[in-house]
Amino acid sequence: MARSRQIIDLAVWSCRFARLPQKHSSTLAAGARLFSSSTTVLTRHGRIPLHIPPPFPVTKSCPEPSCACPPTPDLPAPIDHHQALNGTMAAYAEQLLVCTGQRDWTSRIEDDGEGHSWGDLVRGLKALLGRGGRFADPYHNILITNSSFAPSSPTSPAASAFLFPSFKYFPSIPTQPSLENTDDLSTFVEAHLLPPKARHGGPSRRPELASTLPAAVDLRHSPVVLICGHGGRDMRCGVMAPVLETEFQRVLRENGFATGAEDGDDAPVVDRPDRAHVGLISHIGGHKYAGNVIVYLPPGMTVVGKDASSAVPHPLAGKGIWYGRIEPKHVPGVVEETILGGRVLADHFRGGVDRESGILRL
Repeated sequence: MARSRQIIDLAVWSCRFARLPQKHSSTLAAGARLFSSSTTVLTRHGRIPLHIPPPFPVTKSCPEPSCACPPTPDLPAPIDHHQALNGTMAAYAEQLLVCTGQRDWTSRIEDDGEGHSWGDLVRGLKALLGRGGRFADPYHNILITNSSFAPSSPTSPAASAFLFPSFKYFPSIPTQPSLENTDDLSTFVEAHLLPPKARHGGPSRRPELASTLPAAVDLRHSPVVLICGHGGRDMRCGVMAPVLETEFQRVLRENGFATGAEDGDDAPVVDRPDRAHVGLISHIGGHKYAGNVIVYLPPGMTVVGKDASSAVPHPLAGKGIWYGRIEPKHVPGVVEETILGGRVLADHFRGGVDRESGILRL
């Protein structure tokens, strides 16, 4: 009986929430997002649908391309076209994207990169943050992923990495103890990866330690497109990803973005409004949904305003959007709708993340 009363109260609360003054609506916005637009509440009189709009602009389905696209490659195993994608994203607080300069990796990325600083970084982070590690926190998952992006200095004993949705680039992460016999990788974890306020008495972030490490670069403008290409784990992504990578680079260049050295950029700047990063990454879960694509939209991105003469904040600025079942024919739609227009493609949406609201769902 108590449980039924709680459910009815939630239904009443949701209906009242829609009529709240603007000054109060932000207070309860996070609570409202716990319910999807298709949520139903069971009462003694039947089911009451709770039609709560998503917390971002949505396009119901990916538009059909207006020009010929490369064909979808033949895959070694079928793609799951039956299960709903919404909610299939791995829950995480931050994704650390390690720059390796490689385009594929062993099944377990911690077994790769022997003799390379990026391999030392992955193994060190897994030891510190993984099960039984000094900074392990089941409530603050750090998704450690390898990427094809080149490290800032391949011969340096330090490693390079991106951090999302903090939108930072670290050109030099120490992976070895310093001359003062302090563990610099532990310092990096404490300065940047721990939760601002840990639950259940665990360790918390110490931002004051950031000043003792090489400076980070804030990403404010350059969108980042990540494509799972981990053929060493599952060949569906291994086959699909290179085709998608080439198509994303082509479509983004057509829309005014530089995407790498092929644009005459010998020493590309990490962050600028006319640059986009496109790369392959290691396993993120859900190979049966290949191609798997993550789009990160930095907090300083803008879109063209309604009067076409001014720029306004990008509706998805500061967010990461996960897509599944992306084929080459969908790439123009992802670029046009999500990167340029700030709209989520509902039929490919696996989930999302941002710094303010955490995990995003439809």
